[in-house]
Amino acid sequence: MIDFHNHILPSVDDGSKSIDMSLSMLKYAQEQGITDVVNTVHFQHPKVEGIDISYNRIKNEIDKLQNILNQNDISVNIHIGSEVFFLPGLLKLINNPLATMGNGNYMLIEFQTHQLPKDYKTQLFNLKMGGVTPIIAHPERYKPVQDNINIVVEWLAAGCLIQVDAGSPLGYLGEASKIASEKILKNEWCQILGSDSHNNRQRNFCLKESIELVQNFVDYDTSILVNENPQAVIDGTPIQVDFEYNEESKSNFFTRLKDRISLI
Repeated sequence: MIDFHNHILPSVDDGSKSIDMSLSMLKYAQEQGITDVVNTVHFQHPKVEGIDISYNRIKNEIDKLQNILNQNDISVNIHIGSEVFFLPGLLKLINNPLATMGNGNYMLIEFQTHQLPKDYKTQLFNLKMGGVTPIIAHPERYKPVQDNINIVVEWLAAGCLIQVDAGSPLGYLGEASKIASEKILKNEWCQILGSDSHNNRQRNFCLKESIELVQNFVDYDTSILVNENPQAVIDGTPIQVDFEYNEESKSNFFTRLKDRISLI
């Protein structure tokens, strides 16, 4: 399995606090059958203000951790990536090798928990037109999505992808997140399941436990969420998305965007 979303680098963001913690986390990941992880360090987030979150620094930290894993016989491959906090001007980041993934073809984006920015639709439009597919990080944790699940449908109609945190269907991130994640997964609106692990305690890797649970309440093969799709992001290859939605639930903006994308 591939864990697409995690914070395993020691003392870089709000994730792992030490080499020992990182080793503990990644050993546990290996025991679950995880062979690859995409480290998604927080990028332009208030949590990392004043911290060097540059490609060269993060690549160096990953190389150091990978060497230590190899020395300790932990067979997990680390891939570089980031979780970009939504701020105006996302289009300016498309040539930053840390802000994007898969040869610049994807960007993982997170929003504030309690509200969506007024101009975010234009930002997603600009990214998509710039050749970058937005991946929306853990939408089930956003209050607006919990109140109106059709927002997820609009994102899909606009050509975005959806990543759900593995802890959400397990109930680790609250009841509202659990309910929203179940709706997203049951409707096949999720393309990637990622742990969003931060430590070796309450926010550890839980991909195996989650994917087994999800498989019990959906009628499709969930392996695509932790194998083919995250591999496609790493490789920078397209992900085919098929979903059902109510035409009336789409805003005019997303209708225009989808029509324009289909013509390109």
